[in-house]
Amino acid sequence: MIRALYTAATGMKAQQLFLDNVSNNLANINTTGFKRSQVNFQDLLYEKKYIAGSESAQGFEIPSGIQLGGGVRPISTSKVFSQGNQQATNRSLDLAIEGNGFFQISRPDGTIAYTRDGAFELNSKGEIVTAEGLPLTPSITIQDAKEISIGTDGTVFIKGSDSTLQNVGQIMLANFPNPAGLDSLGRNMYAETVASGAPIVSVPGEQGTGEIYQGALENSNVETVTELVNLITAQRAYEINSRAIKASDEMLSTINNMA
Repeated sequence: MIRALYTAATGMKAQQLFLDNVSNNLANINTTGFKRSQVNFQDLLYEKKYIAGSESAQGFEIPSGIQLGGGVRPISTSKVFSQGNQQATNRSLDLAIEGNGFFQISRPDGTIAYTRDGAFELNSKGEIVTAEGLPLTPSITIQDAKEISIGTDGTVFIKGSDSTLQNVGQIMLANFPNPAGLDSLGRNMYAETVASGAPIVSVPGEQGTGEIYQGALENSNVETVTELVNLITAQRAYEINSRAIKASDEMLSTINNMA
């Protein structure tokens, strides 16, 4: 019964983390380019009282043994990089990636961050930057443009006062062997890790990267119904584990009263 108390406690802790993860997913349901996370669980070590296949008598084997589990633990939280729906905005600097890949952003410390959030702006120098002012890399500067046109391959054209098209730069996308291994930095950005592998930078539409669509943004890939079902599941599982603790406590109380 002592074992049951600790085993059920691991279940309650696991469901608390599951609930925290669901809450974060739901909180970011309207975050541009957000990718939902899922929690992966793993059962703990088993105490083996009888091992299956051991000899019970001369010439006889036990077909199935006795193994008592120690509960559960969260083993990882992984990002699900499924495609989010695109929402048309008709803004020339709103960009959505259809397929794999990330925009590259220069951070103040000189490192590169990666994002699916394509809501870009122009700063006072005419550079394409994020909503927080961090520049896109490779840097692209747009000045005196009457019209901005960005192709699916990331080529940026502007139409000046003389109405002639001018190529001012190329947006490149980065892809990773294991995107789920990226480090979530918050603010819609990710960082490279050993688990993610080194970035593969290429022209959009090449080497497994998706294409860029101008005048649209990628919505969060959180599915409200799925997360609400997960919310109910976590609540019920937490409640069941708490009942197991209560039942174990009542059994221990009964034994103590008999002593």
